Amino acid sequence: MANVYSFFADGMEEVEALAPVDLLRRAGNPVTTVSVMGQTQIRGSHNILIETDILFEKADFSDGDLFILPGGGEGTRNLEEFEPLMKLLRKKHEEGKRIAAICAAPKILAALGMLEGKKATIYPGMEDQLGGAVPQDVPAVTDGLITTGHGVGAALDFGLELVRVLNGDGAAADMKRQIVFQH
Repeated sequence: MANVYSFFADGMEEVEALAPVDLLRRAGNPVTTVSVMGQTQIRGSHNILIETDILFEKADFSDGDLFILPGGGEGTRNLEEFEPLMKLLRKKHEEGKRIAAICAAPKILAALGMLEGKKATIYPGMEDQLGGAVPQDVPAVTDGLITTGHGVGAALDFGLELVRVLNGDGAAADMKRQIVFQH
């Protein structure tokens, strides 16, 4: 199983944050939710309070296999403005680790130079913020070690794609049956 870290910030889209965590945990992957806000309680974009597992400052990311960024306008800004996270993502990308982002958050990966020449998706209308990526109009796409997702309506597709890349096609198919995913 893969060790996964998902980074939460005030203003994030709750479904985009929690759906992948849920599916990855169901598939048996240890997932740690990490606050970049200096407190473990995060207020989502729809005023839902979520308690994270750990503060960024207290986490040791050395065992991480996948690092996830949920979207949401304010949430994406808060993630992007947290320089220790940007430094960590650069380091993990250089180490060849998997990184995933959904909704507005793929623009962070573009700004860090991770999407150049890669197939990627982002929230509709933000394609100009994908840098040198090859925009895809699909719910979720993986190119190499980068997975991107479209938006809140694609959160299950995004989570299932992460299960597929970490646990294989069979695990993703089993998960689709388990959650009665019908498209």
